[in-house]
Amino acid sequence: VYRRREQTDTLTAAQRRDLAMAMMDTLATLHRVEPAEVGLADFGRPEGYLARQVRRWAGQLDRSRSRPLPGIDELRDALAASVPEGANAGRIVHGDYRLDNLLATVDPPAVRAVLDWEMATLGDPLADLGLLLTYWDVLGDSDHGEGNPVADGIGPRAGFPTGAELIERYAGRSDVDVGPLHWHVALGCFKLAVICEGIHYRHTLGQTLGEGFDRIGDMVAPLVAHGLHAVRES
Repeated sequence: VYRRREQTDTLTAAQRRDLAMAMMDTLATLHRVEPAEVGLADFGRPEGYLARQVRRWAGQLDRSRSRPLPGIDELRDALAASVPEGANAGRIVHGDYRLDNLLATVDPPAVRAVLDWEMATLGDPLADLGLLLTYWDVLGDSDHGEGNPVADGIGPRAGFPTGAELIERYAGRSDVDVGPLHWHVALGCFKLAVICEGIHYRHTLGQTLGEGFDRIGDMVAPLVAHGLHAVRES
């Protein structure tokens, strides 16, 4: 599992690129799986998935509020008012697809297993891409991700390809209509901001312990800001 910067720093530039591309190839393969053919026809309700995601994380936000969070309600309302059609609905969605949820090798470059399926369901696979880009480009390419348990060791700042290169790789190996991803990145920012705020809240109560969790609350404001920018572009 490649999670920390001290791990990914040991990789060559070619190994980082190959690992990132293997990550995208695996996601494309997952999204090509026909749910009914693997016994998952009733795994979720794909209709209305994206709207339910906004409502779900809005409810989670209300249970985690402990301080003013400028802009987060505006982001929630903007997402709710502009939910896309979801033309790709009905695919298997992992729900938290990222590098450190994979068991991977670099010689040869391959993903051996995908971990952490607790948010998996049937829905729009673009949600996986939007959240991955949130980890990769929003946190992984900013000062807020460095040294943080959520986004350390990934993204362009850690020597990996850009998010645009990842999406290009995915699009070339998937039958999913990728299209513009601004709304889905905004949803990823909102979801991750709510998750980080929940961790921050539990940390202030002494319920979440560990290295880096004292700084996780600092990530909420930049996530909200980027989410607002992305949803306005959608």
